[in-house]
Order: sequence, then structure tokens, then C-alpha cells
Amino acid sequence: MTRRDTTRGSLQVLRPGLHTLVVDMGRPRCRSLGVPVGGAADRFALAVGNALVGNPPEAAALEMSLGGPALTSEDELACVLYGAPFEMRLGGAPWQAGKTFTLRPGEELRIGGTPHGMRAYLCVRGGLQTPIVLGSRSSLEPLRAGVSLPCRPGATHVRHFPSDFVWNAGPRLLRVVDGPQADWFRAEEFYPHEFTLTPAGNRMGLRLHGQPLTLPERELVSEPVCPGSVQVTRDGQCVVLGVDGQTIGGYPKIAQVISADLDKLAQLRPGENVRFQRVPQETAEALYRAKQVELREWVTRLRTAEVFAS
Repeated sequence: MTRRDTTRGSLQVLRPGLHTLVVDMGRPRCRSLGVPVGGAADRFALAVGNALVGNPPEAAALEMSLGGPALTSEDELACVLYGAPFEMRLGGAPWQAGKTFTLRPGEELRIGGTPHGMRAYLCVRGGLQTPIVLGSRSSLEPLRAGVSLPCRPGATHVRHFPSDFVWNAGPRLLRVVDGPQADWFRAEEFYPHEFTLTPAGNRMGLRLHGQPLTLPERELVSEPVCPGSVQVTRDGQCVVLGVDGQTIGGYPKIAQVISADLDKLAQLRPGENVRFQRVPQETAEALYRAKQVELREWVTRLRTAEVFAS
């Protein structure tokens, strides 16, 4: 009789959900090859979720969008769902996002939809052990039913760290610095106005609809772009590039979403309104540093607490 390997478990996908991916921090060093950064669309949420189960921020997890999957396991798994407040049921009973739990052998975890936001991350202690491609475990296509995701067995005590999802009425504010071609456009046509997210958006980019901008009488040679670039298309509408966005583009860029606000893009959903606010470069840098300090502090506290509780 062969002894079962208790150092390796698996998470089995019963139903894949609307658009569920394995993600980590992506492939930032492969942009010279034309490969998008990819990885988690909301890196802050991934890092905090991982910390809740004792993982480093970059551990691979499941990212779900609007509608989550149904999962089960043959082993105990220490888990948490963190990000947008998705509805979920653990073994048939309601469970709360942001609250750690142990998925028991044969128990079914069902993740439904979310009333606010767009994405959340199912983190498992030890991280998902899927194959590494170009330095990342991030999947190149959505999960399918019947897939088994290798991971490490474990159990956890219950603790709750609520995500900051108090969504007030009104447009979502995205802070930006000037893009390389900002002086090609009229600032008064862009900054005071609201834009609506259309259903045509995805992880590659968010397509906005609003009063068309006046187009410049010039053409742009394709040049590098990155997540957060606000491009103006030939119909005068804007597209904000996401984590799966291309590495070069030929549309002029009126603005660039600051690094501290990039995670906000991941949680915007079709039909919501956005407005852009210009900030100085020095302010953008200060906001980035402050967010990184906050993230490091939370990750350190949560991981340390997990180690002492285990």
C-alpha cells in the first residue's frame, strides 16, 4: 500500500465561475518580449489576503471577477477570500469574505457574486503550486471545470480582517499625472467631466464613454504603454489600460493613473462613473510611498499574528 503524500494537496474546480484565474504578481520583467505584466489586478488585496493565511505577498491565488467558482478538496486547506465582498457558502452555510476558514475534505466552497467592487482573491496557505512560466504562476487562460490545483494541506483558526469596501454614491476618483501627449488635448474637456465604464472592458483595459475629446491633427508613432495609461482613441473616447494591457500602443496618452490608484481600476465595474484628478508628480510619488508603507505594515502584522497563532 502506498502512503499518501501529506505534503501536497489539491483544490478541485467544480464550476469555474465567470472569469477565474490563477494569479501572482505577474511578469514585470518580460515586457521587453512583448509580454504584458499580468498577475493580480488588485495587488493590495492579493497581498493582504495572502498575509491572512501566512503567505508572502506574491504567493499564487485565485482571482475571481463578478461571479466566483465552486471548489472542493480532498485535504484540509487553510483559506481566506479577500477583496470585494463576494457572497460565499462553506459547506452550505454562509461565510464572510475577509474571514479565514479551513476547507474540510469533501466540503464544498461556493462563491457567488458581489454587490460592490469587481474582484476578490482566494488565498490558500502555501500558495497554489501551479507550473511557473516566465517566472510567474499566473495562468494564461481562465480555469475550467475539473481542473485540480496543487497546494499544501493545512488548517487555520478563524480571524476576520474586513476589506475597505464602503462604496459611496457618486463617481470614482482616479488621480493621474499628465501623459506624454497631454498637451495635445484640452484639459477642460477631460478633468471636469465624468466618464462611464462600458461593458466592453476587461483586464486588458477599461473602455470609457463620455463627451468625446477634440482630437489633435497629428499622428503618433507607436510607443511604450503601461497599466494605467489613459489613451484617447480615434472616436475621442478614452481607454485606461489594465494589467493585461499591451506593451506598446499608437493612441496618444492624455494621462497616467498614479501607482497608488492602480488597484482601484481592478474594482471598477460596468456602469460606474469615474472622474480624473490631476496631481503633481511629487504628490504621486508621496502617495505611492505611503501606500507601500501601509501595505508592508499590514502584511507584517498579519503574517506575524498568523505565525504566533499557529
